[in-house]
Amino acid sequence: MGLELLLIIVIAIAGMIVQGRLQKVFAKYSRVMFHGGLTGREVAEKMLRDHGIRDVRVTNVSGHLTDHYNPANKTLNLSDSVYNSNSVAAAAVAAHECGHAVQHAEGYAFLKMRSALVPIVQFSSMFAQIVIILGLVMMNVFPSLYWIGIAMFFMIFLFSAITLPVEYNASARALAWLERSNTLSTVELDQARTTLRWAARTYLVAALSALASLVYYLGFRGNNE
Repeated sequence: MGLELLLIIVIAIAGMIVQGRLQKVFAKYSRVMFHGGLTGREVAEKMLRDHGIRDVRVTNVSGHLTDHYNPANKTLNLSDSVYNSNSVAAAAVAAHECGHAVQHAEGYAFLKMRSALVPIVQFSSMFAQIVIILGLVMMNVFPSLYWIGIAMFFMIFLFSAITLPVEYNASARALAWLERSNTLSTVELDQARTTLRWAARTYLVAALSALASLVYYLGFRGNNE
């Protein structure tokens, strides 16, 4: 087993551990009702109002931890476990997603870059492995195809890397507002911070996984020379 493949396996295991920990932390603080009594939807709407954002619509989407902000249609989509919940975890997640809406309103550079890469990354995610394999098979005939595949994997890694400051910044904005607006108490704020910290680590693992995959496929070139 090559070191590159071993690295991918180790990161995959780390990802499962982090995801499992996030689920436990979210479940724990989903049972802690905060003193303000606002639902996730109400927290989101209040944060948007406080930032003077009037053109973003808060909606409910099915699923668990499927919360996301869509800059294309300016919708802030909260999952079932957040939208109607008045827990600390729901407040943290709702405020975090609002952080993305604030980024969009203020023209946050990394969010712009990530949004621009979305169609490229969607295409690359579907076809990068196929292009790499074809490139290796046709190395003597069309060597450029392999490097096109590598470029596609690089775009996936770049997207994951750019996602990190976007997510960490959104959490920082969320926590600052939750404290400034007195939405959460000091203890509740610490609980929200823990929830968002574990959520952010899932993006860190994703970036490391994308980097490991890029290194792994780059190693194919050396093995076939």
